[in-house]
Amino acid sequence: MAASMGEAGAAASDLQGPASAAPGMESPPIQYSLIMEHLIGDKRAVKELSPGIMGGLPMPMKSDEQKMIERGMESCAFKAVLACVGGFVLGGAFGVFTAGIDTNVGFDPKDPLKTPSAREVLKDMGQRGMSYAKNFAVIGAMFSCTECVIESHRGVSDWKNAVYSGCVTGGAIGFRAGLKAGVLGCGGFAAFSAAIEYYLR
Repeated sequence: MAASMGEAGAAASDLQGPASAAPGMESPPIQYSLIMEHLIGDKRAVKELSPGIMGGLPMPMKSDEQKMIERGMESCAFKAVLACVGGFVLGGAFGVFTAGIDTNVGFDPKDPLKTPSAREVLKDMGQRGMSYAKNFAVIGAMFSCTECVIESHRGVSDWKNAVYSGCVTGGAIGFRAGLKAGVLGCGGFAAFSAAIEYYLR
């Protein structure tokens, strides 16, 4: 009798064991901060969306020649050459324009009463245009090269690069006439570059 009662008690304890242990087990609380990190935080999985998936046209893979051409076009040397050519063309056009509106073009200082011929006027306009073209080409190349070098050194593309480059370019050009002219050139070119960057941006 006692054995049967012991077996019944053991069976009852076995039946009550999981039930009694269940209330003691608490589920871990949900941490919303971890969920947000996985959704929008640093732990968010970055998915590469190709144009084909987004409904656009798939972009072909770039060849080594195309990558080399892109690197060359992004180099400081290419930018300096491009600015030099652009400055030469712009300076030449500006020189010819200023010579065209100048009433003293073609006149001989030794004989101011002599009326200049068309050939003399064209010659004077060409000389002035060439002089302006050379100056603009040098300024454009210096400015573009220094801006590219400063941007590469800083690793940031902002308006400060143009200001620093303008100061270096203006100071280098004005320093030939003395220290005061170099300081004034640095400040003038920097202010002009800052104004242009503010207008463009």
